[in-house]
Amino acid sequence: MNPALNSLAALLWAASLTVGANAAPAPRAALFVELPDYCNTPDGMCLMADQSVIVSVPNFNDESKPPVLMRIAPDNRVEKFHEFPTPYPGLPAGVDRIGPMGIACAPSGDLYLADMVYMKDKDQKSRLWRLEVKGGRVSRMVLVASGLNVANGVAIHGGYCYITESVLEEESQPLTSAVLRFKLDAENVQLKTPLKDDPHIVATFKSQKNDWRFGADGIAFDRKGNLFVGLFGDGVMHKIALDKRGNVKSNQVFAQAPGRMINCDGMHRDARDRLYVADSAANAVQIVHPNGRVETLVQNEDVTDKRTGQLDQPCEALVRGDEIIVSNMDWPFPGFKNAKHQLPATLSVIKLKR
Repeated sequence: MNPALNSLAALLWAASLTVGANAAPAPRAALFVELPDYCNTPDGMCLMADQSVIVSVPNFNDESKPPVLMRIAPDNRVEKFHEFPTPYPGLPAGVDRIGPMGIACAPSGDLYLADMVYMKDKDQKSRLWRLEVKGGRVSRMVLVASGLNVANGVAIHGGYCYITESVLEEESQPLTSAVLRFKLDAENVQLKTPLKDDPHIVATFKSQKNDWRFGADGIAFDRKGNLFVGLFGDGVMHKIALDKRGNVKSNQVFAQAPGRMINCDGMHRDARDRLYVADSAANAVQIVHPNGRVETLVQNEDVTDKRTGQLDQPCEALVRGDEIIVSNMDWPFPGFKNAKHQLPATLSVIKLKR
């Protein structure tokens, strides 16, 4: 080899060692908070104006515990925000329990909550609620809409509340799911039967896999007003472009990574329109970049000690500054890395590089 080329190769090799030695370590999940023992199944999260986090806790793993909303203060203190007594008054026949799942904060400070009773009754018993918040507390609950099958994820945009319906038609093949939209001041909307004929439906989706028959789940908007919806069982994300009147211009597959992104559960975006997606089956948080590229942020195997803060069937990834806060649902499904439920219920945190 030419001596000059040989010297250049040596310099490049030495530089690569230096870069490798100085490279920042990969991000890891750590314990954010441990929830009290009356919490066993945390799910959706939203960020309030004061940077506190509201966590919905349906307590599906142990229904002797009533459903609650928890508040994580800006200094990360944990407190009960609101409890839903059981039996809850005014629910449909045969239903006595609220199932708080996806939750979003409106500009008014009110909360919109998906109430999923899928495990009890698939026949249009789920609901959407508005929780009016005054003085930092829930003053009353207002029924926005009833007649959903599987109310799941919630997002607020442009004066509307958008909610994912994970099972639009139970017997459909492939499974159909949808997004519905309601004005923020809507009350007591009774959806049509069959639900597929209701005019509040904005977009529909078809899931090709039958391992977990849940369709539309995670939901978020980017800064341009594009709507993103993840299909839980397929691990596929759709991008829905809306015109100024809110009509759908296009509904296309935006991101997928077979073998990497298994589920698309709860998600939120950062200031650069990167979507952070909870991948429940894989015990992972995925990043979906604005060009549709999928990158794994953090992933771990089944958890034996939840106090380590490792991901344990994550169901939502929330952006707060340079932190990704992750809710660990720990509600085992067949085929997931998470093999069994354990206490305590935890939230994890992933610190992003500045």
